[in-house]
Amino acid sequence: MKITFPNGDIREYPDGTTGMEIASSISQGLAREALGILLNDSKYDLSRPLHEDGVVKILTFDSPEGKDIFWHSSAHLMAEAVSQLYPGSKFGVGPALEAGFYYDIDLPEGVKLSTEDLPNIEKKIQELINAASNYERQEVTWEEAMKHFKEVGDEYKVELLEGLKDQEITYYKQGTFLDLCRGTHVPNTSYLKFMKLTNIAGAYWKGDASRNMMTRIYGISFPKKKMLEEYLTMLE
Repeated sequence: MKITFPNGDIREYPDGTTGMEIASSISQGLAREALGILLNDSKYDLSRPLHEDGVVKILTFDSPEGKDIFWHSSAHLMAEAVSQLYPGSKFGVGPALEAGFYYDIDLPEGVKLSTEDLPNIEKKIQELINAASNYERQEVTWEEAMKHFKEVGDEYKVELLEGLKDQEITYYKQGTFLDLCRGTHVPNTSYLKFMKLTNIAGAYWKGDASRNMMTRIYGISFPKKKMLEEYLTMLE
């Protein structure tokens, strides 16, 4: 493959080379900070083998695309913590925001969360960060995905899938949490070193007041403690 870098340099790599291998070939420092890559303006996980020529940009937290990967991965991690603490939770959508992330959650009957519950969720998140579980991308058929989410009783994912019948379907799994997701994600949970859950709110499913009211948990995360401290100070 012929890979062109933003500065115009062109290097050849064997077919199937991963984004992490390309980052490592540039410098170990860049490889440590890399979160994903852009190949011809499409985001890829660092672990995905590449099979085409193109322009590659290594994404770090300093870039908007890198922050998007970092915060979307953080949303999945928070969802895993909630799923372990409150079995039977169902999950709507968990996007990255301009600053941070959220996940909309349908909690089990009788469970109501307040800001007082956030430190306990953060404690579980820290356990999952320390476990360093890999984010694993899995390609599945639409039929397989529908069967899975119907079996686990997650009507929110079933509804989302109904609008994706002619599209590529992928899961992402880390630890005990499997989600319907296009990606992209950091290599493993240890990258998400410093996280703070900031707020809880109610949110109607798909913004429709006639639909279920879900619990929306907001958070922020950074690769360095100083960044988190500065952000929280700014909020104050």
